[in-house]
Amino acid sequence: MDEIIRVEGIVKKFPGVIANDNVNLSVNEREIHAIIGENGAGKSTLMKIIYGLYSPDKGRIFIRGKEVHITEPKIAISLGIGMVHQHFMLIPPFTVVENIILGAEPKNKISLDYNTAVLKVKKLAEDIGFNIDPNAKVENLSVGQAQRVEILKLLYRGADILILDEPTSVLAPQEVEELFNILRKLNEQGKTIIFISHKLNEVLSISHRVTVMRRGKVVKTLNTKETNKHELAQLMVGREVFLQVKKGPYKPGDDILKVENLTVRNRRGLIAVKDVSFNVREGEIVGIAGVEGNGQSELVEALVGLLPIEKGKIYIKGKEISKETVLKRRTLLGHIPEDRHKRGLILDFSLAENTILGLHYLPKFSKGIVLDYKKIFDNAEDLVREYDIRTPNVRIPVRNLSGGNQQKIVVGREISISPYLLIASQPTRGLDIGATEFVHKLLVKLRDEGKAILLVSADLDEILNLSDRILVMYNGKIVGSFYNKNIDEKELGYYMMGIKKQELEKEAII
Repeated sequence: MDEIIRVEGIVKKFPGVIANDNVNLSVNEREIHAIIGENGAGKSTLMKIIYGLYSPDKGRIFIRGKEVHITEPKIAISLGIGMVHQHFMLIPPFTVVENIILGAEPKNKISLDYNTAVLKVKKLAEDIGFNIDPNAKVENLSVGQAQRVEILKLLYRGADILILDEPTSVLAPQEVEELFNILRKLNEQGKTIIFISHKLNEVLSISHRVTVMRRGKVVKTLNTKETNKHELAQLMVGREVFLQVKKGPYKPGDDILKVENLTVRNRRGLIAVKDVSFNVREGEIVGIAGVEGNGQSELVEALVGLLPIEKGKIYIKGKEISKETVLKRRTLLGHIPEDRHKRGLILDFSLAENTILGLHYLPKFSKGIVLDYKKIFDNAEDLVREYDIRTPNVRIPVRNLSGGNQQKIVVGREISISPYLLIASQPTRGLDIGATEFVHKLLVKLRDEGKAILLVSADLDEILNLSDRILVMYNGKIVGSFYNKNIDEKELGYYMMGIKKQELEKEAII
């Protein structure tokens, strides 16, 4: 195959960080080339350089054998390069066609030729097997459909090199397979695809070759058929990684959390959780699966007291807490929030100060109304050792730490209060494979010690790996309840998309 992209000696520095350290990469024409690596490995930075969002400090880029200087996305697009970002760049109130042609509108003399645009979009969609109404508003599309609209935007602009950044992170299994069918079809039509991901099963399924990056450097490029998950994981992290967490026998005890007929409105006043009932017992992990935006976030916020309850009741160890304050609930449950920056940390506070957020009033951290900083620093040092938090010292502002180390602070703090229940919401979002392994082991250890854990995750592999029971949320309701051993990924996907649902009892789902 001919080489379509070659980068030589790419260096990109940010304050205190070398994101790309003398990177060399070659991508062949008409291949699907995966790029994997831990967070901070430099893969997204490299792609943003190729797409013109960043300028390299050093190095050269060749497209189809010719050296180019890509200083902005407009130049990349003119060279046939397009990029679908992890967070979609669509305008929800606009239609599919309006989003696709925005900035590249066909003109009929001096006015917009909308009919021509509709016909062209229909043809592009048909060519890749995507059935979509061009006049549908994007806000009414599923996540998978919106992602395909992003792909159509690139094809409309003539891209034949497509860069996809973590494209499956918010998709149900069936949507992933539909996306892969589209990518294979595009590849058969001559498109070159660069696929950035951390999901090794998907990389092995979709790509022809895979490049592993670590700490800003390319470690190795392999033919996908000649490698496996364990080799790729070891290359990513630089050590042996255990991808499957070992759990002790499943021995659930008494109810710790019981939720009855819970209804909750979101911050816009719309009902987001609809008459939901379930329980979590001692010594078990109950996972809530579902495509994001189906009420999971509002459910968690209602449990911890951040959203008021429209109706229903919440019990911890048999005691109703539906009207208790956040502070009161803090002594009963731990909460790893889905967004550690908004809900879990104060970034300008020190590591030590972040380890006592919400706990500062306890006698072990204060003397009356005055904080006891010696005890706070000692506590922080203990957490740093126990949770392997990589930091120069406990006085450093937490914003200066990596995402993985920030998450370890949140996890360590929440576990340290020895809660009856730990609510872990997207506990490994944005973490690399090494930090993910660490958090998973901690959750399983707690479960084996008899703690109750409610796990909410958009990562179906995480749900299947950790959960003893799985509940599926769709459109604000629990539509399925399964013991893990009785359900597989594909079947779960049907429930996540609302295609299937069970007739569930209103009482606790066990």
